[in-house]
Amino acid sequence: MFEQTFKNIDDLLYKDSGADSELDYIGQTSWIMFLRYLDELEREKADEAELRGEEYNFILDDEYRWPNWAMPKVKVKKGDTEVLEVDHHKAKTGTDLVQFVNSELFPYLAAFKQKADNPKTIEYKIGEIFSELNNKIQSGYILREILEYADELPFRASTDKHELSHLYETKIKNMGNAGRNGGQYYTPRPLIRAMIKVVDPKIGEKIYDGAAGSCGFLCEAYEYLYERMEKTTGNLKTLQEETLYGKEKKNLAYVIGIMNMILHGIEAPNIIHTNTLGENIRDIQEKDRYHVILANPPFGGKERKEVQQNFDIKTGETASLFLQHFIKSLKTGGRAAIVIKNTFLSNTDNASVSLRKHLLESCNLHTILDMPAGTFTGAGVKTVVLFFQKGEPTKNIWYYQLDPGRNMGKTNPLNDKDMEEFVALATSRTSAAVKGAETEKSWNISVFELVEDTLDLSPKNPNTPEEAPLRSPEEILEEMQTLDAETSALLNQIKELI
Repeated sequence: MFEQTFKNIDDLLYKDSGADSELDYIGQTSWIMFLRYLDELEREKADEAELRGEEYNFILDDEYRWPNWAMPKVKVKKGDTEVLEVDHHKAKTGTDLVQFVNSELFPYLAAFKQKADNPKTIEYKIGEIFSELNNKIQSGYILREILEYADELPFRASTDKHELSHLYETKIKNMGNAGRNGGQYYTPRPLIRAMIKVVDPKIGEKIYDGAAGSCGFLCEAYEYLYERMEKTTGNLKTLQEETLYGKEKKNLAYVIGIMNMILHGIEAPNIIHTNTLGENIRDIQEKDRYHVILANPPFGGKERKEVQQNFDIKTGETASLFLQHFIKSLKTGGRAAIVIKNTFLSNTDNASVSLRKHLLESCNLHTILDMPAGTFTGAGVKTVVLFFQKGEPTKNIWYYQLDPGRNMGKTNPLNDKDMEEFVALATSRTSAAVKGAETEKSWNISVFELVEDTLDLSPKNPNTPEEAPLRSPEEILEEMQTLDAETSALLNQIKELI
């Protein structure tokens, strides 16, 4: 039922002239789903208050609550039973509906940002979401149909939320596959799950993603902790309120991330809408640091000079600035797993060499996972995952070269089975200081073996026969001339014999 409802909503958005891509579809679906979720949450809290003999104060004023503007209903007799149906005398549609949404609903909800006590409240999230998004649905008749489909989605049972979150993840994945700038929002979930298993966060630790995107890392970390922890009231409160933290710069990604976390069961996510790189890393104090950092920062971007001033190692490369931010944001003893473009390991510019030196000296970079090309659909780049622990310098690095035995891509995406051997080998080590297992795909290097000037960390598998290096045109011409001379000499010898 849920899957068909999502498909029906997408079909309607396709027909509307205001939403013209997967990015628009998920953005518009998100704000509608959020208000549908908020209605269920408010009704649930009102029911709980009534059982306690208390009165519940609704967050939204009457006219802006879902049952009054989106789905006013009336009892209709069908046979011997009464059912609730949309009251078409009260339900706005056409131009009236679009005008109400654009001119009244969105400004009213956006104002919650100023009214809220602090950013951790659901009220603040309401204000943030409706300050950042616009309604792009131009036809009030299409919007009316979408609202009716959204009204069918149940949010109360945990099984319903689980299925909805799964479908929402699928939409995020499709958005990435659709190209444009959608790929930045989606990191393959099998890779995220493998990274989390290796880092192994515990309840009570603070987990952070400063480039949160659709919050895939935080949602998967929530699932990982929830499955393994003792289900006490204290643990559940800690997991909900004091465990998962993120920052996201882009409007749409921020809203998608909030909605994704809500569907995974986190009522008021600790996600801040800000440019992480706008923060001066020299201002980061102990209270701002985290036990675990999991992230896939955007790469290929170029930051302005004024942003670069926030960092000790100046560079325009976004991912390199994020890496500095993450190192600074880790507590001593804290663990990190960061996806980064593989060229970071070998670039010879001063900033890259300095950053590798800083990483190796301030952290134990114990593992580098070399991912195959095609892991990130549409991205067309090769990536590695850096696993490190802050506080001790690196002495030994264990490399693992992932080879699923097939070409990766949209029709052959990464799966959990592909990651099994890496996870098994990485988690079997007694500590990050111990050398890892050596197989055809994995090997160790000592930091003392690195060339001091460049600190090149490129994966060079010693168990794979090296291919002969390509020859220069001069070498090829020289060999051709030698072969010609040998052939001529041989022909002369034959002539003499004849």
